[in-house]
Amino acid sequence: MDFSADSSYLQVSTGSYKRQVYEVPSGKQLVDQALIDRITWATWTSVLGDEVIGIWSRHAEKADVNCACVSHSGINLVTGDDFGMVKLFDFPCPEKFVRTCF
Repeated sequence: MDFSADSSYLQVSTGSYKRQVYEVPSGKQLVDQALIDRITWATWTSVLGDEVIGIWSRHAEKADVNCACVSHSGINLVTGDDFGMVKLFDFPCPEKFVRTCF
């Protein structure tokens, strides 16, 4: 669960692997992708979204990557997976099948 930088929006990742964005405090779900793309997030802990598509390896299944967190500077993303691997990426990571930073 992450708040936008201005606390006007909230994003969540569901158990069915969907990213959903809501207005705060109304709770109205946003579906306009152009508006969602313009939101600046204060934090990022989701494994879903165009910003993190590159964290998924070519043969990964949906449940393989369990957690993600963007650094306070907003330039790095770390993930944890089912195989005990901790991986470091540049953030955002919008290109499919990128290599980790190290």
